[in-house]
Amino acid sequence: MAVYSMTGYATAQRRRTETPAAGDSGPSVGVELRSVNSRFLDLSFKLPDDLRAAEPALREALTQTLKRGKVELRGWFEIPGDAAARAPSSSDLQRLGGLQDAVRTWLPQAQPLSVAEVLQLTTQRARTPEDLHPLLLDAARGAIDHLLEARAREGERLAQSLRERVALLRGHAEMAAPLIPQLVAQQRQRFLDRWNEALGMDATGPAASSDAAQDRALSEATAYAIRIDVAEELTRLTSHLSEIDRLLARGGEVGKRLDFLIQELHREANTLGSKSSSLELTRISVDMKVLIEQMREQVQNLE
Repeated sequence: MAVYSMTGYATAQRRRTETPAAGDSGPSVGVELRSVNSRFLDLSFKLPDDLRAAEPALREALTQTLKRGKVELRGWFEIPGDAAARAPSSSDLQRLGGLQDAVRTWLPQAQPLSVAEVLQLTTQRARTPEDLHPLLLDAARGAIDHLLEARAREGERLAQSLRERVALLRGHAEMAAPLIPQLVAQQRQRFLDRWNEALGMDATGPAASSDAAQDRALSEATAYAIRIDVAEELTRLTSHLSEIDRLLARGGEVGKRLDFLIQELHREANTLGSKSSSLELTRISVDMKVLIEQMREQVQNLE
């Protein structure tokens, strides 16, 4: 299953042919979709009044397909000039004449209809037909398909970028792992040298003094090792990276879970930095946090 970005853009247009044999063009409708990231699915519609009744069906089509994102749908329709200016039928004219006579029976001072008013009234139904709603819904489904394709392409780019940063974080973790034993060994020797110097060993009792210094140095080194040990943090960090790889391979709605894992990665990197006792380990921690922050920005765009 693909990984989808919440960012995308798509349009679709449908035209109805009035008389297929003659190739006459009828009214057309169009749909434009814009999508950006959001914590939830946030839909907004910009439709002319004549198409507003189709909003519930459009909303249902979007919610059945999209799970997250701030999505704006803009719809419009066009009536060809020849269709708008088509001569009214005799039945329409007869109906208007009857209505005018009825009105003037009660309102004798009412002005008779002008030619422009007659054309406007008789073409009103053609200009705002309710039967454009199915055409609009079909255009919306086409735009949704195009939007999914755009979001899938962007999602794959984001997923590839995340995989690259996961690989870099694994490399940093591998560099950090052997530093701790080296630091502990160096500190143990430093403690031993200090105790030997403090004890002021002389030629008469070097063995006892040396043993005591060694035991004390070992005890201090053990406490130091416990204090700076980051093996647990590195283990959890590696586990989170493996889970990110698994989610990206699975695809689907992974954005919220990835966002949680990014928070956990940042926590482990912070702990690594707080326990650091060397410039090299501090540098690794800083580099990790830079990569994790880049991943956070990318994950916030995933559905």
